[in-house]
Amino acid sequence: MSDKKVILITGASSGIGMASAVFFAKQGWNVAATMRNPKSLKEFEDYTNIKLFGLDVTSVDSIKNAVEDVLKTYLRIDVLFNNAGYALAGPFEAISDEEVRKQFETNLFGVMNVTRAVLPHFRAQKSGIILNTTSSGGNLTFPLYSIYISTKWALEGFMEALQYELRPFNIVVKNLAPGSVKSEFTNSTSFVSNSVYDKYANKVQGNIIASYQMAPDADTVAKVAFKAATDNKIKLRYPATMQARMGFFLRWLLPLQIFNKMVAAPFEKDTDK
Repeated sequence: MSDKKVILITGASSGIGMASAVFFAKQGWNVAATMRNPKSLKEFEDYTNIKLFGLDVTSVDSIKNAVEDVLKTYLRIDVLFNNAGYALAGPFEAISDEEVRKQFETNLFGVMNVTRAVLPHFRAQKSGIILNTTSSGGNLTFPLYSIYISTKWALEGFMEALQYELRPFNIVVKNLAPGSVKSEFTNSTSFVSNSVYDKYANKVQGNIIASYQMAPDADTVAKVAFKAATDNKIKLRYPATMQARMGFFLRWLLPLQIFNKMVAAPFEKDTDK
């Protein structure tokens, strides 16, 4: 059995997941990089300590099979990094019930099901870290992302409560909360609107997407993920970018009405509001 630590990462085909897989591998970890279609990915070919596994977080059978395959390969998992997710954007009224449910299936229920599948192993080895990409959107809000943000607030609450029952087994929960990050995540955003909201929504969404051009890249978040996985601290929340750290501080400092206006102002620029 190798003495290298093992991290299982969901959503490792791009963005924060891919950057984290490479960063952990460079630090000498064995990495189980999971994604829906691993055969189509070639970016990890230079890393012998990264192995690809097929995992669809919306399928319980896929999760079960992937976790079994990872344990057969590495015999252990030290860190579960729940990172898979996408953003659904647009005015709530324009978003269908099916689209809402799909967002929750991926961003919340998928995390719950992967975590449930790994917990028996963590309990048996009496150790483990559950690391989750919750986003700064798990603690503050911004226009057009009410459904996405609701999944992240739910995830924050779920994990904050879950930590209590896992402490007797030496299992630690840690939430990684980045702000805007320049990555493929932006390209995968599903944007919905209609004629009633178009004048406002199209301008706001354009401003939000433009703001990502000045954001740090996914490597910045990967370094914070590694810190969370290795600092041996019982600490729940890790703001992963300067924007997130500043946002959390100002939300604590300012009256909510003033804070919300400040957050919305750059996104609602050039609208009638």
